[in-house]
Amino acid sequence: MSETDVAGRGKAALLGPAEVRELAERFGIRPTKQLGQNFVHDANTMRRIVATAGVGRDDVVLEVGPGLGSLTLALLDVVDKVVAVEIDPSLAGHLPETVADRAPELAGRLSVVGMDAMKVTRADLPAQPTALVANLPYNVAVPVLLSLMAELPTIRTALVMVQLEVADRLAAEPGGRIYGVPSVKAGFFGPVRRAGTVGRQIFWPVPQVESGLVRIDRFAESPWPQDIEFRQRVWAVVDAAFAQRRKTLRAALSGWAGSPAEAERRLVAAGIAPTARGETLDTAAFVRLAQQN
Repeated sequence: MSETDVAGRGKAALLGPAEVRELAERFGIRPTKQLGQNFVHDANTMRRIVATAGVGRDDVVLEVGPGLGSLTLALLDVVDKVVAVEIDPSLAGHLPETVADRAPELAGRLSVVGMDAMKVTRADLPAQPTALVANLPYNVAVPVLLSLMAELPTIRTALVMVQLEVADRLAAEPGGRIYGVPSVKAGFFGPVRRAGTVGRQIFWPVPQVESGLVRIDRFAESPWPQDIEFRQRVWAVVDAAFAQRRKTLRAALSGWAGSPAEAERRLVAAGIAPTARGETLDTAAFVRLAQQN
């Protein structure tokens, strides 16, 4: 982070426990499990997330599920543009008010898009994001992350807070028990790694699970095609391979390929043993397999 970025800190009055509850009461907000809402109320954690994301003045940050604005305010301290996507109409409507109240000189840096993040396209955003930094709703974290990485190729880095178990799965290495579909699909976009843990006591209401940070750094030059048609082909192979984890790939991919014999032919052509199982393959191996006809 540059000296300019550091010097730009401290303009926003970040939210603490009392402020979060006061805002919720003022706006008539009740956190709902349906939307996966747990509001963060620890300023130091928000600053740590922003620092770990490594964003700076030149970044346009996409935030999903800003809630009452805890992370939003911390981001506005560091970057010149934050695009916040919020599905809850009440929260989306009140977020600019909160920013104007607590950081009036930074209010112009914020744009709010009131819609479902799963449906966001490039055309819906006022600026194309270079980074995704978000406390993702835990009930839809993986599909939202994968959808945004696929739809918004300008995102160079993603740092997201998710349920700790999900963080472990996203960053898992081949061969482990928790390695699976999320691990492979996240790795399609670039290297994935765990970037820290977050305790449950910083949330209101306090969730029943711990949280973790996951970072994806998109390939500067992808080793494989990134177009939607090819990605869908890779997704189809991955889904088929893990639908029946205990079966060999020759058997598990028979439906995808048309027959066990054809599955074996494609596996061999991709340099993969037909007796292997899906959890032993890295993303590159699945890509090679999807390229076989």
